[in-house]
Amino acid sequence: MTGTTTPAIEARSISKGFGQVEALRDVSLAANTGQVTCLLGDNGAGKSTLIKILSGVFRPDSGRLLVDGSEVSFGSPRQALDAGVSTVFQDLATIPLMSIVRNFFLGREPLRRSRLVDWDAAERTAKAALGEMGIRVRDGSQPVGTLSGGERQSLAIARALHFGASVLILDEPTSALGVREAANALRHVGTARDRGVAVILITHNVAHAFAVGDRFVVLDRGTVSAARARTDVTSEELHDLMAGGDEIERLLKAT
Repeated sequence: MTGTTTPAIEARSISKGFGQVEALRDVSLAANTGQVTCLLGDNGAGKSTLIKILSGVFRPDSGRLLVDGSEVSFGSPRQALDAGVSTVFQDLATIPLMSIVRNFFLGREPLRRSRLVDWDAAERTAKAALGEMGIRVRDGSQPVGTLSGGERQSLAIARALHFGASVLILDEPTSALGVREAANALRHVGTARDRGVAVILITHNVAHAFAVGDRFVVLDRGTVSAARARTDVTSEELHDLMAGGDEIERLLKAT
């Protein structure tokens, strides 16, 4: 699916500092409907700060944030979620001690006329949505902590899609997964894209990025060092852009 003219979400000239530390400086990024935009960079590049601004955790010091072409100012993650921006943070995607069904809804459970939760309907809905993602759930009351890391990531993605996210931000979804589970998680990324969602994938793994990415944005010490369409870059070139290219070679020669 091709992207639309107006990005689903766009950051324009975003800057953010913490005391004397300038985390982001004049950073711009746009994610289109039906595309996967990969955000790459080394530790300390500013990736986490940027996605926290996109998801309403932080406010930028300067710059503009737009959703479907309209300027927004998120004061909380709830406001971002209400605008269709769903973020799956690496370590906070699910709550291990809570059940699969409760994790799937997280406060948005279906209610009976009595205003009590309809747990039967909740379990049927969760099982159906998870089944579409390849997760077969026998007992929705089992703790999420009993699922594998890949299954927990899949649950979080299925939850976002079910509740109508137009923008899905994934923070290092494959970093703690084995090869098979990582491939499954990337397949779900492709599913989200095919359903018309604008996906922003944050990753250190160039191979994973190149497997699903339509556009690539590389951050380096708080600034955008490169932005490429998939048709304009090879995986080897993308690796060099992320690794620092000439700077790495210079440092090696200096040692």
